[in-house]
Amino acid sequence: MDHVDFGRYLSQQRELRGLSREDISRETKIPPSLIAALEEGQAERLPSRIFVLNYIRAYAHVIGLAPEDAVLRYEEVDKATPAPSPEVLEQERRRRAWMGLGMMLLVLALGVYAFLVMSGKLPRPFAG
Repeated sequence: MDHVDFGRYLSQQRELRGLSREDISRETKIPPSLIAALEEGQAERLPSRIFVLNYIRAYAHVIGLAPEDAVLRYEEVDKATPAPSPEVLEQERRRRAWMGLGMMLLVLALGVYAFLVMSGKLPRPFAG
C-alpha cells in the first residue's frame, strides 16, 4: 500500500457514508486543498507529519472509522516511503535560503525607494 492507495481508502470510506470533501472540511476545519491532497495520495502537498496524523484522526472520526486504526494504516504507508536523500534535503534548504534572501533584498529595495520618494530625493511616480 502506498499514499495513493491510502488516499483511495479514505475517499472510498467517505463516499460509502455519503459525505463530500466539503463535509469533511467543514467538520474537521481541514482546508479542502489538504483533504484533496490526502485523498489523492499527494504526500508532497501535505504539511509536517504531526499535522497529517492529526488530520487523519479528525477525518476518521468524522466518517466513523477508528482514528487510531486509520493512523496505524497511514504509518505503515509512511514507513514504506523512502526518506529524501541528504543531497535533496540540502538542495531544498539552499533553494529556500536563496528565495528568502531574494525576498529580503526586494523588500529592502522597495523600502529604500519609498524612503527616497518620501524624502523628496526622487520624484513621485505618476505625479501630475
